[in-house]
Amino acid sequence: MSAQSPIVDSPSVFIGFNDLVGLLHAIFVKHGTSPEVASILARNCASAERDGAHSHGIFRIPGYLSTLASGWVDGKATPVVTDVASGFVRVDACNGFAQPALEAARALLVDKARSAGIALLAIHNSHHFAALWPDVEPFAEEGLVALSVVNSMTCVVPHGADRPLFGTNPIAFAAPRADGLPIVFDLATSAIAHGDVQIAARKGERLPPGMGVDSLGQPTQDPKAILEGGALLPFGGHKGSALSMMVELLAAALTGGNFSFEFNWADHPGARTPWTGQLLIVIDPSKTAGQSFAERSQELVRQMHAVGLRRLPGDRRHRTRAKSQQQGIELQAQDLAQLQALLED
Repeated sequence: MSAQSPIVDSPSVFIGFNDLVGLLHAIFVKHGTSPEVASILARNCASAERDGAHSHGIFRIPGYLSTLASGWVDGKATPVVTDVASGFVRVDACNGFAQPALEAARALLVDKARSAGIALLAIHNSHHFAALWPDVEPFAEEGLVALSVVNSMTCVVPHGADRPLFGTNPIAFAAPRADGLPIVFDLATSAIAHGDVQIAARKGERLPPGMGVDSLGQPTQDPKAILEGGALLPFGGHKGSALSMMVELLAAALTGGNFSFEFNWADHPGARTPWTGQLLIVIDPSKTAGQSFAERSQELVRQMHAVGLRRLPGDRRHRTRAKSQQQGIELQAQDLAQLQALLED
């Protein structure tokens, strides 16, 4: 399954979540990860696909496998967790993926947040190649508030500059509410996610204005021109650029990870995962005074609906998830066949 191959019409098939997890787990193990790492990555990819976040679902599998084959990332790395202080946990991902590093530190991070009211997790020497919302949503499901940032590879031109420097540098946030699913958002500080540009290129679609520039630094709506020597722009001009800079400082400088410009994968053909860092902040809102946070959160939602807002951040994912749980995850038949073929390589 090539990330560059054009999308053609193909009959839809439906697969259960656990079946897709099992298939992806087998693929990851066959291509060089440990069973433990495979389990975490498979569930992450399947969750994105289940929730309609297609740019981070099975679309990412070729990138994972080419990266593993290149030797750029250690698919069997065992993260090293260090208890730094009362509200601080550090993890060396040991040149492995960030999600296993988060999983290794999760219990300690939650314990510290519940004890101190707030705790920070700094992950470095890590590769993050997935959606960011799955990292924070589980904390909100436990009644906690979570904020995470991660930097990526250089592909975004800072506002006012003429060459790329920052990554897409997403920010994800999750909070519980009293009478509904958690409020969750995940947004790139670039005008569009890099994966969405790749999907648009595969479909032969044009992008809206203001998304990126070509190799000459000229505005373009052609996704291929952005991918082939061009670059993305930050969202909101100088405001998005400032947030992207903040992510670099928090996810790289503070954690001890690489800035988006501090690694070079030229000696690893096929490598696609950024070797950077990730920061998570988890808050226990039960420590606040007055009404419970979840009730206050719900009141905000009520007021947002009252002024005419019909869709909250995360609503589309939750609706797609419910549909997938009822009928299975919808895939194109050719995509499922290509996944199955990866077990025969």
